[in-house]
Amino acid sequence: MNDPAVEQAVRLQLGMAHLVEQTAPAGFAPKVAVGLDVAYAQDSDRLIAAAVCVDMTTLTIVDSAVHEAVADFPYVPGLFAFRELPALLPALAKLTTSPDVLVCDGQGLAHPRGFGLACHIGVETGLPSIGVGKQALGQFEAPGPTRGDWKPLVDNGETVGRALRTQDDVKPVFVSVGHRIDLDTACDLVLKLSPRYRLPETTRAADHLGREALAGRVGVQDVRD
Repeated sequence: MNDPAVEQAVRLQLGMAHLVEQTAPAGFAPKVAVGLDVAYAQDSDRLIAAAVCVDMTTLTIVDSAVHEAVADFPYVPGLFAFRELPALLPALAKLTTSPDVLVCDGQGLAHPRGFGLACHIGVETGLPSIGVGKQALGQFEAPGPTRGDWKPLVDNGETVGRALRTQDDVKPVFVSVGHRIDLDTACDLVLKLSPRYRLPETTRAADHLGREALAGRVGVQDVRD
């Protein structure tokens, strides 16, 4: 059965995809990266959106915020932004530190319509953004076994991202442009944010905070350090 909300969301993605900029601002040298993630409650539409600011030099957490919401959009592959953006944007607004780049647990250009969550939130906020996915949306050859090795991620003959090895002999992550950044710069930043583990420290911190808040171990109203 056709869902008008889903059809409208698809049209919106198609209509906004041309707004994505695949170049970084002049002199781009981010000092604070923000990890974004959403934790979902089991057997309900309750969710917690987490935003965590990480210092690019020390990789320490300098600010964080969460926002609790109830998803009002269905679970549809390729349309996760419409479930998560309504909570992620308020979480970002609660931060007291100004972010320089957003690191999303999801896709950017590596998306059926070239407009994944990282693109959508980048265009909405005007901030440079990167998609770092755990799963590939496209085809790729396995990169070499060494940290920093990569291979193109391809969809319909077009390069939409990279399979990037962030640690020796671990599964790659899948990096794609979100907005106002190029692929080389995006991959360099992901490597800087991933000195020890497969996933960037931004993603790990946001995932941890969201789960803690969902479990009630962190007060949703109190998290703003």
